[in-house]
Amino acid sequence: LSASCLQFKMLIKSFYNSILNLTFTPCGNYLVSGDIYGQITVFNLYRLMNPDLNGPNLDTKPHNSFTVQEDVQINSILATESFLIVGVVGEIFGYTWKVVKNSKDGKVAWKIELPYSEVLSKPDVNCMVAKDGLLYAGCGDNKIYVINLEGGHIIRTLVEHSDYIHSIFNAGDELASGGEDGVVNIWDIRDKEVTFKIEPYKNDGIARNNLGKWIGAVSISDDWLLCGGGPKLSLWHFRCMSPATIFPINDQGIHYAEIVGDKLLAGGRANHFYNMAFNGDVVSQIPTSSLTVFTAAHQENPYRAMCMAGSSPKIDICSNFNYRDQVLTLE
Repeated sequence: LSASCLQFKMLIKSFYNSILNLTFTPCGNYLVSGDIYGQITVFNLYRLMNPDLNGPNLDTKPHNSFTVQEDVQINSILATESFLIVGVVGEIFGYTWKVVKNSKDGKVAWKIELPYSEVLSKPDVNCMVAKDGLLYAGCGDNKIYVINLEGGHIIRTLVEHSDYIHSIFNAGDELASGGEDGVVNIWDIRDKEVTFKIEPYKNDGIARNNLGKWIGAVSISDDWLLCGGGPKLSLWHFRCMSPATIFPINDQGIHYAEIVGDKLLAGGRANHFYNMAFNGDVVSQIPTSSLTVFTAAHQENPYRAMCMAGSSPKIDICSNFNYRDQVLTLE
């Protein structure tokens, strides 16, 4: 291909890029994204949050980037103390933070291969959480694989969903999972069994039949369960499993939702990213660069920051939880 054709192809790819994942490095000085073209991109948050270091021109270009697998979308990423863990199709990769921050070739520290499904295809690794040396990976074959990170072995498989899993969330000894089947399961990870199960699409006040029954996001705390997707975003009391709040936000599907202290954060196919109170009051509506928000990440230290991204190559950054300060763009 000629140089002009290659440049045009790169422009088209950039225009149609989507960011599916965001996380921070353990030190909090870098923001990491994963996109649909298999690219990991790293931004220097230290420079972004200290603009005086940049002189008259704020440097918003990526600090580093590398390709995990060419044109194979990065379905999930997870930051642990020692590694950036990346889930793609049928495989999970681990990268040291030194490589993530500084290496263009993206040398893999370790790799875990998942078993083929019944239809002889590799499952997408859609979501991951880690606890006590174990990795929980929610996948496209309807299963949650529990993997010993030290040896890389699958030690058990949690099977209670009838369709692929979109979201998992851990709090204490409980794990919440939500899937395309419209089910939210609450697992006791000590007994490896489901202790609670809800199906929001069966609630007339929550169901949105035109959008489907899928659950795109789940989050739990000691007392509460937050979930949404095709059904409206809703907050359930953890022990009686009844909906306490149904949120009056204008969306066409929820892909991100999280309980953060006394706040509830949510985004999806909507014009705004929402910061809400438990009673349903909208504290702030933050305009987004993407038609659909797929992912968000937040931290308090060393810099207070909340970042959102989705169906565009842009990342919105808020230094508080009320308005957008900056917009970064993948190259």
